[in-house]
Amino acid sequence: MKIVICGKGGSGKSTISALLAREIAEKGNEVLVVDTDESNFGLYKQLGFEQPKDFMESLGGKKALSEKLMKFIRSEQRERLQILEEFTVKDIPEELVVGEDKIKLIAIGKIHSFGEGCACPMGALAREFLEKLKTNGEHVVVDTDAGIEHFGRGVEAGCDKIVVVIDPSFESVQLSGKIAEMSEKIGKPMFFILNRMDENSKELADLVDKNKVIGTMPFDKDVFKACLKGEKVPPIMEMEQIAEKLLES
Repeated sequence: MKIVICGKGGSGKSTISALLAREIAEKGNEVLVVDTDESNFGLYKQLGFEQPKDFMESLGGKKALSEKLMKFIRSEQRERLQILEEFTVKDIPEELVVGEDKIKLIAIGKIHSFGEGCACPMGALAREFLEKLKTNGEHVVVDTDAGIEHFGRGVEAGCDKIVVVIDPSFESVQLSGKIAEMSEKIGKPMFFILNRMDENSKELADLVDKNKVIGTMPFDKDVFKACLKGEKVPPIMEMEQIAEKLLES
């Protein structure tokens, strides 16, 4: 199963991705975490891993992929650009993967330098990666970049389920409605996780479609401190039920 995690910037989607991946692995499953956020460098810290190399480097790097994209655009071909052949988790080069026994992490590509250009090559590669990856019992958790640009890139085409992380803010609620609309159009099951809930944010539950809420995550001081220090996030018991629902639904 391939689960895409998305949401507003700062909503906690990377933290939720790390916690969900850990919980699925705790249930005895093999999990591949795919970091498709070209701007955020913190996910590997939240998982307690070393920073992985960019998967894009195995294809010649950003420059080579950008040139391939431009050549395809100028050719006026009607068929989609093919970057990858079908592959499995075991086909991914070991030097590009970090992690431990049940849980692995791979990063599609990051912005490393001033003026290096847009993130379009990463978006095209992320879509191809999810579409061409053939799972064999593994579960895939995908942390996306903030907002909805990845929908425009078509990244969600290769996933099975979409999870929207909503924090107590108008922007987050508004974005969740747009994501729900796009998810329905492409026929993908979509769920909400209400994040950082406390006594002051109970009203959030009344602002979204309750039928789509798969769970609520409380504001947790230990998680907050871990994220602040760049440390592995500790488990939160509410994630156990969320993981079970996602795997069963």
